[in-house]
Amino acid sequence: MKLTPEQFRRWPHKSITLLGMSGVGKTRLAVNLRRQNWFHFSGDYRIGTRYLDEPILDNIKSQAMQIPFLRDLLRTDSIYIENNITVDNLQPVSSFLGKLGNPEHGGLPLAEFKRRQNLHREAEIAAMRDVPEFIRKAQMVYGYRHFINDAGGSLCELDDAKTLQTLAEHTLILYIQASEKDEQELIRRASADPKPLYYREEFLDQQLAIYMRDSKLEFTALFEPDEFVRWIFPRLFYSRIPRYASIAQQYGYSVSTDELWQAHDETQFLQLIETALERGP
Repeated sequence: MKLTPEQFRRWPHKSITLLGMSGVGKTRLAVNLRRQNWFHFSGDYRIGTRYLDEPILDNIKSQAMQIPFLRDLLRTDSIYIENNITVDNLQPVSSFLGKLGNPEHGGLPLAEFKRRQNLHREAEIAAMRDVPEFIRKAQMVYGYRHFINDAGGSLCELDDAKTLQTLAEHTLILYIQASEKDEQELIRRASADPKPLYYREEFLDQQLAIYMRDSKLEFTALFEPDEFVRWIFPRLFYSRIPRYASIAQQYGYSVSTDELWQAHDETQFLQLIETALERGP
């Protein structure tokens, strides 16, 4: 959605999609705004509770079935397992996505890893296409004035034009671009605490070939899962930057993390958007 600052000010029910790498402040901002009459739509929450709920539960149950005591209780329906995913706790989604590598160290075989990656891609597309309906619900059902779409960091990886067009038709897309200092901090944090990630299959295959060549490992089952994530994260990060920028150029606007950190409330956030609109994509 392209707007002038005046059109944005006169927009009675504002709908914003936050675009950017995990860790740049999207969720922090969305949480702050939901206290100020904004409906917080979390893409990852929607993925976990609607589109990956059953696969996540199957994954948890398969782990529980390896423990004889729990296996017997599950088989006799003496216990049940359910997700406790919240907007502030998305660990079940992350655990399902998993890491590639040595199964003895918690890694997944390549075929299973790619299966889960594909399921996540399909789920993320479906969740983002739900945004128009949730904009309606936010106003008509829940009585919120404005809407904030806290999109996942992998939105730029989907290569799905229809999804981007849907978001652009119904929301103003705002790319939060990490400053050089914040780039290094995100990479440092990813190295200190490697987390499961989504990769485009083409990107993953390219990086696997390089990693296996350089590490002289013939099979992904020999990878140390955390070490592979530490190695690939900077490459993933820098591969996403031009993708984010391209989306912002075509469909929306950009602000820096330095600018975002200065927006402490709704008024300052809206002023920041107007500044972005004035200078253009």
